Amino acid sequence: MAGRFSVKRSKDNTAAPVAEPDQRLLAAIARLDEVSPAEPPEPAQSPDAPEPDEPAASGEAKLRDPKFLDAKVRLHRKLIDEINLSAIDKLPEEDLRKQVAELASEYVLAERLPLNAQELEEFSGELFDEMTGLGPIEPLLKDPTIADILINTHEQVYVERFGQLELTPVRFKDEPHLLRILNKIVANVGRRVDESQPMVDARLEDGSRVNAIIRPLTVDGPLISIRKFSKKPFSMEKLVEMGSCRPQICELLSAAVEARMSLIVSGGTGSGKTTMLNALSTSISHKERLITIEDAAELQLQQPHIGRLETRPPNIEGNGEVKQRDLVKNALRMRPDRIILGEVRGEEAFDMLQAMNTGHEGSMATIHANTPRDAITRLENMVGMAGTNMSEGSVRSQIASAVRIVVQLSRLSDGRRCLTSVSEITGMEGEVIQMQEIFKFVRLGTGSDGKIEGEFRATGVRPKFLDEIKSHGIEIPSEYFDPKDAL
Repeated sequence: MAGRFSVKRSKDNTAAPVAEPDQRLLAAIARLDEVSPAEPPEPAQSPDAPEPDEPAASGEAKLRDPKFLDAKVRLHRKLIDEINLSAIDKLPEEDLRKQVAELASEYVLAERLPLNAQELEEFSGELFDEMTGLGPIEPLLKDPTIADILINTHEQVYVERFGQLELTPVRFKDEPHLLRILNKIVANVGRRVDESQPMVDARLEDGSRVNAIIRPLTVDGPLISIRKFSKKPFSMEKLVEMGSCRPQICELLSAAVEARMSLIVSGGTGSGKTTMLNALSTSISHKERLITIEDAAELQLQQPHIGRLETRPPNIEGNGEVKQRDLVKNALRMRPDRIILGEVRGEEAFDMLQAMNTGHEGSMATIHANTPRDAITRLENMVGMAGTNMSEGSVRSQIASAVRIVVQLSRLSDGRRCLTSVSEITGMEGEVIQMQEIFKFVRLGTGSDGKIEGEFRATGVRPKFLDEIKSHGIEIPSEYFDPKDAL
């Protein structure tokens, strides 16, 4: 058959040749829709009888049955054994999907699986995902409403949708099935996960971040967390539309980035730090050369002149590790205008501060902290991890000189990610770093629907860096800093 990948058929296979795969598939579907003679016909329903459940729901439940999960995995293994794998890459996706559907229908008929036309289509779709994608979680990855996928062993998959966790019917056949999908993920970025290295950070092709930990560090089985990123990066306008920020705050932050103010985005896990960093980066001139440094590349910057660097874990002998600090040092030799760190978490903080103080103004990074003051304290501690013999005063002086703005984000109890504070570092007073808050989010209460009610307000403090922004030709209206009314 033209366009079909080659299949090794047994000699005793006497099935009549068919000119077109589609006709064969349609015939198979028609046969599946017929009532099996071994099964009694459905009794007629009286007009008073309750309506049956939706077919889609019942079909989904049927396909989650262990019998069908096992059939899907067995058929996948059979196809891998029979098909010419090198031919898969040469076929267009639509043609490959048709061929998989045809083989799935043949298998379903041979195994006498009681699937109707819609269920057969779903079955072949899942089989296609198993062959070319990430199996059971492929539909979750395609769902734009899902932000996180949390796999708790092969039996349980949660997702975060609109800030709330919910259990899904998705499951894997067994632990080896889940490990096979995990190994497919990490192999694509040149990493590995096994008993000798049971923790791994990786990423998907679209930049989504993956963290996995397996036995012997887990008790019940593999734990996998996938942080999805939208195909279209968030802009400051989108953050305003979602209620995470206000136009006045976005205008000030965009002006600060354009004027090459170095800043840190601070927040807890899942508070939207990387999203904010991506949004802020849209204000960087396209004439600048950027170098990004991350553990797993996930930043989605829109500038044309970007060099992306990624750390490397040690190999099986424990050699070859490349840390963020090594990449920061190397980045300084690459003639960057700005250096952007996905997350500062260790000794690389010292080299980052050095870069910000030596001609790379406008550099940005994220840091885990609950308040702007905590972010500065964590930065001090991480500089100490570099093993330098600097006094506390010297470290604080370096921080006060390098960092101009701290943007604090929080994840509210209703699941909404929100900017809660914008603070300016104004310098040193004695041995203490001086900070002043410019904007803040004031929580007013909780609505009957559980949503957090609050408003963004200016504190009345006029930032000291406004004159520097003005020198770049950017005017910020003074009424933005009036504390009388909410923004």
